[in-house]
Amino acid sequence: MILSMTGFGRAERMVAGKKISAEIKSLNSKQLDLSVRLPQAYRTLELDLRSQAAQALTHGKIDIIISVEAIEATTDARLNIPLLRAYKEQIVEMADALSLPLPQDWYSTLLRLPDAVKADTGTAVTEEDEVKAVYDTVATATAALTDFRKQEGARLEAFFAQKIERIGQLLSQVEQYEPERTAKIKARIQDGLSKIDAGDYDQNRFEQEMIFYIEKLDITEEKVRLRNHLDYFLSTMSTGTAQGKKLGFIAQEMGREINTLGSKSNHAEMQNIVVRMKDELEQIKEQVLNVL
Repeated sequence: MILSMTGFGRAERMVAGKKISAEIKSLNSKQLDLSVRLPQAYRTLELDLRSQAAQALTHGKIDIIISVEAIEATTDARLNIPLLRAYKEQIVEMADALSLPLPQDWYSTLLRLPDAVKADTGTAVTEEDEVKAVYDTVATATAALTDFRKQEGARLEAFFAQKIERIGQLLSQVEQYEPERTAKIKARIQDGLSKIDAGDYDQNRFEQEMIFYIEKLDITEEKVRLRNHLDYFLSTMSTGTAQGKKLGFIAQEMGREINTLGSKSNHAEMQNIVVRMKDELEQIKEQVLNVL
């Protein structure tokens, strides 16, 4: 089974008159790139949350967003008087420096500024239940993201199986052109020999060169190796997780064998088949980047 690097998970918890929400997004990345955004009140939990997410997700560009919202009318909300005083002093100073009129409605001006009202959600987290709720919310969102990765992984696995089967079918089509290919090569060589005086070359050396030439054009080993790589790709998908890099390496080896088939083919139809195999393989390589 394979997992996708991309995914999304969300979870919510209600505790002490607050709604704690966690969203986790994942994109493909060679390493673990973890970003955590959370309210100031939960800053002391950041390292533990990072460790919790890293153990569960291992790879990918991970964005974790934690938010808290007061949902009860009894929440202790109050005006941030010291900050409002500082805002007013700065506005008066700015008006004097820039020769600007002072606001006619100080209330609307000041209350629109950031953090003018302080809520209970901004205080330090000391409640054990609330801390536990934060961890549980992130764990649930992480589990949801993992489920998403599994679903995407199943889709990728079906996609890869289809492409591997298609390359195997194309490889089988190569065999029907091999007799014709061999006959054309043989005819070309005989035509060339007919134009050469037998006394102009060493017969033994010529036979050695012919054997070497024929061996160079033989594609049996490339076909066998490519077929093995196709089977290995499929078996790797079905065993374990975190196989993205390994599948990428196998795809590279498949590409080498396909390129060698193309360079040895010396046949128009076989070269067309090679081009189609390359197209299928490129689609595999693009999607392998999304595999965990």
